[in-house]
This record gives sequence, structure tokens and C-alpha cells, in this order.
Amino acid sequence: MEIIPVIDIKGAVVVRARMGRRDQYRPIETPLSSTSDPVDVARGLLSVYPFTTLYVADLDAIEDTGDNRAALARLNAACPGLTLWIDNGIAERHAAERFLDAGLGHLVFGSETQGGDALLRLYAQDRRVALSLDFSGDRFQGPPAILAEPALWPADVIVMTLARVGSGAGPDLDRLAAVRRLCGDRLVYAAGGVRHVDDLAALNRCGVAGALVASALHDGRLTRAEIEAL
Repeated sequence: MEIIPVIDIKGAVVVRARMGRRDQYRPIETPLSSTSDPVDVARGLLSVYPFTTLYVADLDAIEDTGDNRAALARLNAACPGLTLWIDNGIAERHAAERFLDAGLGHLVFGSETQGGDALLRLYAQDRRVALSLDFSGDRFQGPPAILAEPALWPADVIVMTLARVGSGAGPDLDRLAAVRRLCGDRLVYAAGGVRHVDDLAALNRCGVAGALVASALHDGRLTRAEIEAL
């Protein structure tokens, strides 16, 4: 089971995410880093464990208020052994092509920013692409066609439960199990609600391939020894 740390970038700094309420996100304060600079925070996370993948949400790009391409380029250069999974709100073919050609990392199509299923039809077989199925409460965020056609999903599928991000509520095991039944041999990753190693054990039993984690790493509730045991 793979543990993937998460950073959310807004205004060129890492912010602390909580329950999808992006207007309330503030620069992160963490014992892992003396600043909220993305490179410093990433290095702090790598001090916990030598992760091979980092999930990055460019919130300015997702909200169409700007972007953090410069920060992403610095991250990519500073952590060459780390594969970035980047959700930056891309929902158009030429933008996806430009991003993938730039070689900054893998591209995450967040369902909440998609206007339809066209991009998934183009990139379903591309291993540089992942899909995030975004949920707010019980409601799917995105075009219904995406959720209705698992055949369009790429090899890596994230189940993002926004209301559980930073909430301490635990992962949404029922929804993850439901998505897994639709996925065939695709890999499913849980995002939102992981509190400690017991949650990861429950996810492991559920059959997910990995979990996206932030608060539990910053707060010290998930340790290197526990990650190694997984």
C-alpha cells in the first residue's frame, strides 16, 4: 500500500486544507518545516519517509484565479526522485498536451473541473494521467457521464471525499468499496479523512492501492515505522 503525501498550494505557499472550504485555507504551520514554501514543506514530508509520489493541488489554477507553475517547477527541480501528481484544474485538450509535454509530473483530472468526458476519452490509456472522482458529502462533483462510465477511467483513480479532508472523520470506506467494485483492475487511492495507522489498515483491507495523507503526517499521528510496516 502506497502512502502519498499531499500539499495544497495557494498564492505560492502551502495552505492547510480542511473540509474543502478553500476560502478558509491559511498558510500551513507544521513542525516539519520552518516555512510554508512548497519546497520546504515537501522536504519536511520527505524527512518523515522517502515517499516516491507527492500529490499537489494548485488551488489558484483549480479556482481559475491564477496558477503556481513557478512553484511546481521549483518542486520538480528540488525533488528529482519524486513523481508529482498535479491537479491544476485542466479541462481542455491543448492545456493537457502542454502540461504533459512540459514534463512536470503526472496530470490529475479532477472531476469537479471537467465540462464533460472528452479528456478522459483521449487520455484513458495514458499512464501519465490519473482521475480524481470528487465528492462533496453524498454529491458527486462533476459531469454524471464520468461517474457513469468506468470504462473511461485511467489506470489510477482517486476517490476524493472533500468534506473529510482535514476533518478527522476517517475515510469513507463505503464509497471506496463501491468505486472499487466498478474499477476492474484499476488502482484506487483514498483521499480525505485518514487519521492514523488504523485507518490505513482499514483501507488496506478494503483493497485500495494507496492513500493520500496530509494532516496525520504534519501532526505526527502517522510515523515512519508505521508507514514502513504497511
